[in-house]
Amino acid sequence: MLDAFSLAITLGATGLKGDVWLTADHVPVLDDDGRLGHLLRRRPIGQTVRADLPGGVPTLSDLYGIVGAGTPVALDVRDASAVPAVLDTARRFPGAEDGLWLCHPDWETAASWRDLSRGVRLVDSTRLARITEGPERRAADLAAAGVDAVSLDESDWSAGLVALFHRFGIVCLGRNAQQPRQIHGLLRAGVDGLFGSHADRMAQAARLRPEA
Repeated sequence: MLDAFSLAITLGATGLKGDVWLTADHVPVLDDDGRLGHLLRRRPIGQTVRADLPGGVPTLSDLYGIVGAGTPVALDVRDASAVPAVLDTARRFPGAEDGLWLCHPDWETAASWRDLSRGVRLVDSTRLARITEGPERRAADLAAAGVDAVSLDESDWSAGLVALFHRFGIVCLGRNAQQPRQIHGLLRAGVDGLFGSHADRMAQAARLRPEA
C-alpha cells in the first residue's frame, strides 16, 4: 500500500486518501476493509495488535514517514474511536495536523471531533440522496458546527450545488472521479478537490483546467 501512495505522488497527486482503523493496542493503520485473513476466518483489525498485522498493512506513521507531513491526507474514519490516536500520530509530524482531513458519513460525529483539534479539517462524506433536509439546510448546519467540507459522489455534483455550498464557506470534494469525463465534469462544476484511483488522469486534467 505504501508503494501505491508513493506512486500516486510521483504521478502528480497533491494529496492522499485512505481508510483508517485502530488496532487492539491503539495504533491507527490503513486498510481497505479492516479485516484480515481469508473467507470465514477473517478477523477485524480492532481485535489484532499491531505486531500481528501483515507487513502490507501500514501504520499512519509509516505513511507520514514516506510522503512527509506536508502532504495533505484524507482519512475515511471507519472506527470513530481511532480519532484521538490519529491526531496524536499527526502531531508527531510537525505540520501534518493542519493537512489532515477526517471524513465520516455522519456529519454530527465529524463535528464532535472539532473539540479535539482546531487545525484538522472535518468532512461530511455522504450522498445527495441522504441529505433529506435539503442541501441549503445541510450547508448551514455544517458551517455552524465547524465542519469544513462535504464529499459527494461525482454523479451528485452540479455547478449550482457547488455554488450553494461555497456560499456557506464549505469546501466541495468529489469522490469516484475515475474516468476523464468524470474528472473534467467535476472541474467544470467548480469542486475544490477530487478523489479517484488514477492520479495521473487527475493531475493531467488539473493542468488543463482553464483559469477562472
